[in-house]
Amino acid sequence: MRGRTTTLLKLIVYLIGFIVLMLCVFWLPNMAQKAALIDPSYAYLKYPVLIGIYLTVLPFFFALFHSLKLLSYINHKNAFSELAVTSLKGVKHCAILICLLYLVGMVFLVTQEALHPGIALIGLAILFASFSISLFAAVLQELFTRALEIKSENDLTV
Repeated sequence: MRGRTTTLLKLIVYLIGFIVLMLCVFWLPNMAQKAALIDPSYAYLKYPVLIGIYLTVLPFFFALFHSLKLLSYINHKNAFSELAVTSLKGVKHCAILICLLYLVGMVFLVTQEALHPGIALIGLAILFASFSISLFAAVLQELFTRALEIKSENDLTV
């Protein structure tokens, strides 16, 4: 049962990664071009915004990679190990980095007087989701660390 669950979760992680990659390669450049054509006064922001979004995708994929590693540890019955704690730490740092990048991007758009309320809501939603993920990963990291300490104490006791 555990093997099927982790396989399903791995499949979902791969699917999320594929969808985000396809959106970044095909949809995002087209939308940036259309936005520049609709309102030429903001056309100068096309490349800075694209670069900013692509910069946030890098830690996203790194977090997906750490998630796959964590699922692999769980599948091999090695969930409570230093490797799992390191993977959770990586996910936490990636989520914090995404928060910071979106915060910087939103401040940049505010200084350019180009932050549309709809874009601001999307940015805030991504910021909140990333912050929630970092908080959840930090809690899990602490939980796994405590479990690892208890496990090592039990190994020394027996």
